[in-house]
Amino acid sequence: MILEKINKPNDIKKVKPSDYQLLASEIRSFLLDKISENGGHLASNLGVVELTMALHLVLDFPEDKIVWDVGHQSYTHKILTGRKDNFDSLRKYGGMSGFPKRRESKADCFDTGHSSTSISAALGIANGFRLSNNPANVVAVIGDGALTGGMAFEALNNVSGLKRKFMIILNDNNMSISENVGGLSTHLSQLRIDEKYLNFKDRVEKELLSIPGFGNKLVKQLKKTKSGLKQLLVPGMIFENMGIKYLGPVDGHNIIDMVKLFKEAKKFNEPVVIHVITKKGKGYGPAEKFPDKFHGVSPFGKATGVAISKSAKATYTQIFSNTICELGKADKKVVAISAAMPDGTGLSKFKKMFPNRFFDVGIAEQHAVTYSAGLAASGLKPFVAIYSSFLQRAYDQIMMDVCIQDQPVVFCLDRAGLVGSDGETHQGIFDISYLSTIPNMNIFAPKNGKELESVLKFAHTFNGPLAIRYPRGEAYEGLSEFNEPIEYGKSEILYLEKDIALLAAGTMVEVADDVRKRLKEIGYNVSLINARFLRPIDEECINKLAETHKYIVTMEENVLNGGFGSKVLQFVNVQDLPVKVINIAIPNVYIEHGNVNLLKKEARIDADSVYNRLINIFMNNKE
Repeated sequence: MILEKINKPNDIKKVKPSDYQLLASEIRSFLLDKISENGGHLASNLGVVELTMALHLVLDFPEDKIVWDVGHQSYTHKILTGRKDNFDSLRKYGGMSGFPKRRESKADCFDTGHSSTSISAALGIANGFRLSNNPANVVAVIGDGALTGGMAFEALNNVSGLKRKFMIILNDNNMSISENVGGLSTHLSQLRIDEKYLNFKDRVEKELLSIPGFGNKLVKQLKKTKSGLKQLLVPGMIFENMGIKYLGPVDGHNIIDMVKLFKEAKKFNEPVVIHVITKKGKGYGPAEKFPDKFHGVSPFGKATGVAISKSAKATYTQIFSNTICELGKADKKVVAISAAMPDGTGLSKFKKMFPNRFFDVGIAEQHAVTYSAGLAASGLKPFVAIYSSFLQRAYDQIMMDVCIQDQPVVFCLDRAGLVGSDGETHQGIFDISYLSTIPNMNIFAPKNGKELESVLKFAHTFNGPLAIRYPRGEAYEGLSEFNEPIEYGKSEILYLEKDIALLAAGTMVEVADDVRKRLKEIGYNVSLINARFLRPIDEECINKLAETHKYIVTMEENVLNGGFGSKVLQFVNVQDLPVKVINIAIPNVYIEHGNVNLLKKEARIDADSVYNRLINIFMNNKE
């Protein structure tokens, strides 16, 4: 086993070139074993095994630096920097992250988790090294999907001014999570001519050199000008037109060729883009055939690629998918927008049914939001499906392009709340806070799957911005006997008693129902209210509760700062209502990766923690 000899950074340099492919095979087997058992990002990591090996053969760690865009493809990098023994804890609470983490290793120079950030971060590091006379190499590895993000272009616009060595590896697999879309994808497809391109270049050069008396001068002159051989062969190349040297394409699974090209790039005292062609899911048939399905996976059988445990219960995403299709059938003005994630957000079905009314804008959340505002301004009814944590990137566009104009755009926030194994960068625990600051924005959290269906139908006719937040995973089916029609700005009273009112939002209604039953068992009178609207809050309901209750307990799967509970507390204080408010929310911290139920316990928003906290408060405040 070659892999057994890789125990610390730079150990790969001891491997003989004749053993490179064997090592690549062993790494793929290792990844399949660990990811099939624990879950994780599979296809993206299988696709960059040789690319990562080549970088490690050329660079020295931890002195040299790699910034991995998004970072979900960094597993081989972790293996080659001495962390393979930690893979049994991958994405588990207290274990190894599925993304680069500086606290894990000095070989990780920058924490990543969202797309299109690598060039900006790496450029900052490179300029910092320039100012401190640090000669180390700095590399940004960015996928072709991430390159569609506007921030990547802002960084590229700034790169050409750098006066030092700097490598940008364009990992081109024609995929982001789903298949790439747009003009840039088409442009890169034209560059993917690998051996034909390289052979043609060599033939042209040889033919020119064979011209007696003039060939040598002609080749030298062509190489000196901006419209050199590559520019003649690939007209209008985007990178060289931006003043950045371009090398490639190169086969991303040929280690020897990549090592040669990377070493050549290191010699240039200027930024260089190296175009590497890879296959997402390389080496594992099911992942090669369905790379989008094997992007992020739960434990699965290696032989079949089928998930080991799959519930028959509908997920919130599936309910959204079915309902948006139902609305699309009924109304031709309904359109759907995705930012490169039609599968993850449940819009693939809508895409198949209504291809002319589905728009995948690529990894470009800012554009997605303003584009949706334009669709709304044209008289259409746009539903924008984006993960909660990714929508953060479009805060300005939500404020300036949707809410100022009061456009009827529906934001469908999948993965709201704690999402688990992907960790800090993916937890959807800030959306109530950041959206509720925006005038004209309305926020709704359904208590169960049935209410998600109802609010999507309500949203169809609602004339203004509306964000609907719902979690990842199986839809809660409890409390379905309570199904009051949705009325704008109004909560739903499930049980009305006195003394203690549990005012819960979304997923926390299930927790509140459990807590209420326990409190009832020991003699407390407890009301349970499904908040429904988190902005605007139901002020009339709060006023009525204050008349007959000593406590209002707000419960939400969002950080405390700026959340639903803080709005209720502020209202009670301003109105000077005779009731005490207890806020149950996630602490104002970044939440690490781990099992969601465990994370809820750690955040003290699970039923046991809430019950114990309330009992402690009630016992210490007896009159």
